[in-house]
Amino acid sequence: MLQRVIDFVASRLDVDAALVTAETNVMEDLGADSLDVVELVMAAEEYFGIKIEDEDIVSVKTIGDAVSYLENKL
Repeated sequence: MLQRVIDFVASRLDVDAALVTAETNVMEDLGADSLDVVELVMAAEEYFGIKIEDEDIVSVKTIGDAVSYLENKL
């Protein structure tokens, strides 16, 4: 699941997947702004076939957080 999330985020944010790890912070390390995060969440909902609640978004800061969240939802 980790590699799947890394590939997804890297392609959506147009960054090199080799630079993304479980500890990578989407905003601080990848330079995503709040609009990027909203677009990323919407795309993730479609890609993974889930609904991500607004209140859950604030707890997901790193790629590892996203993996844990997705594993719990899928």
